[in-house]
Amino acid sequence: MSVPSPTVFVVDDEPSLLKAVARLLRSAGWSAVTFGSPAEFLGSFDPAVPGCLILDMAMPGLNGLELQEALAARGSELPIVFLTGRADIPMSVRAMKQGAIDFLTKPVDGSDLLAAVRRAVEKDRESRKERSELAEIQERLAALTPREREVLALVVAGKLNKQIAADLGTVEKTIKVHRARAMEKMKAASLADLVRLAGRAGVRPV
Repeated sequence: MSVPSPTVFVVDDEPSLLKAVARLLRSAGWSAVTFGSPAEFLGSFDPAVPGCLILDMAMPGLNGLELQEALAARGSELPIVFLTGRADIPMSVRAMKQGAIDFLTKPVDGSDLLAAVRRAVEKDRESRKERSELAEIQERLAALTPREREVLALVVAGKLNKQIAADLGTVEKTIKVHRARAMEKMKAASLADLVRLAGRAGVRPV
């Protein structure tokens, strides 16, 4: 399945700024979509679309920080580059703590904005790749039987086959079979790989 090209969303209540930023982005080869208000953006927001958000801090109705919080409440990890008409240190610190990529002061320098967009889009690409990989690992984990899950948790704890057999009241040969099946279903190339995949999937030692 092909991955959609990144889109840079721009939210600002100044039509002239929207037009100028969109022109800059398109001249640099980015796909840009503009919105005059946070409500307008939220109304059409699709978390499946990769890219980033350029967001004005001070707007009527929802401000930039409130939109950032609304997106976080929806589980969105879309990277945000904030724009503001004045340097507000406490506001910028709050925005950055909540995951903003950058905080730029208007009138924004074009090269600074494009550099921030590149960083934001790259962060989005990496986080989407990581989430996709994690979902695949969790699917593999879900294919394990309850007994294979038990054995896996004990393997992650560093126990030997004979120790696991004693813990589960069975024989070592049976544990070897369960462990081999767990490795096959998890697509692990080695014991170290199995432990790493299990850790990423949230399996904790018992």
